Amino acid sequence: MQRRIARYLDDHLAEAVFLSSVELAERAGVSQPSVTRFATSLGFAGYPELRQALRPFVVSERPPSRANDLQTAIDTEIENLRNVRDRLADPAVIAELGAALAGCEPLPVLGLRVSSGLATTFAYFARRIHPDVRLLTHGGSELADGLHAARRAGAAWLVAVVLPRYPAEAVRALRAARELGLRTAVITDRRDVPFEADVILDAPVGERPVFDAHTAPLALAMVLVEAMAEATPLRTRARLEEYERMIDRAGVFADRPGTASPPASSASARTRSG
Repeated sequence: MQRRIARYLDDHLAEAVFLSSVELAERAGVSQPSVTRFATSLGFAGYPELRQALRPFVVSERPPSRANDLQTAIDTEIENLRNVRDRLADPAVIAELGAALAGCEPLPVLGLRVSSGLATTFAYFARRIHPDVRLLTHGGSELADGLHAARRAGAAWLVAVVLPRYPAEAVRALRAARELGLRTAVITDRRDVPFEADVILDAPVGERPVFDAHTAPLALAMVLVEAMAEATPLRTRARLEEYERMIDRAGVFADRPGTASPPASSASARTRSG
C-alpha cells in the first residue's frame, strides 16, 4: 500500500499536492486510512502536514496564472460536489431512502459536536415537509432518552450526521439505535468509516482550510430532503402552502415591498429558505 502511494506521489507530485486524502487514496488505489498511515510513518501528524511539506516543491514552480491557495480550496469543494453529482447518476438509493424516511414517524436526526450544524440544517428543512422530526444534538442521558422515546413512538429509522473526527459518543449512539431496532442512515465523508450503518451516504469534506469544509455533505443532505419531498408530493405541497400562509400572516420575513412568492413547481411546492 505504501509503495503504491509513494509511486503515485513520485509520478504525479504536481497534481497530488492539491488532492485531499480521499482523492489521493482513490487515485492510488488504496484506502483513505492507508494515506494517513503513510503520512504518519514519515513522521508527519497526518496527511495535511505531508501535503503542506511537499507543496513548496510544486508551488515555487507554479506559473502566475495558477490559482492561489484560497482559490484552490474552493476548487477542491467544486471537485467534491462533482463527485457527489456523479454518484447521483443512479438516484435509486437516495429515492428509496427518501421514501422510507418520509414514511417514518417520528424521524430522529442525530448530530454531535461539529456534525450538529449539518444535522440541525437537515432537520430544519425536513420539518417543513415531515410532521415529526426530532433533533438530537446533545449527548449523555438526553441522547439515550431521545432514542428510546423515538423508538417507543414508532420510529423505524435514525438519520445521523457523523463527520470527522467521528465522535465516539455518536458511534455508540448508532450502535444503541440498532440495538433498539432502528435502521440507521448516516451522512459522512467516506465509505470506509469506523462504524456500521444500514445506509452510508458519503460526500468528501474539504481538507484544505484549517478546519474541514462541509460543502459536499450539505449538498447531499439537501438532496435527501428533496427525495423525502418527492416521495410524498401531496403532503409536501400541503405543508409548504400552510407554511407560506403562516409566515405571511406573522410577517416573519422582511421581503421588499412587491416581492412575490415564487410559484410552486413539480410535485414538491417550492418555497424559499428561511
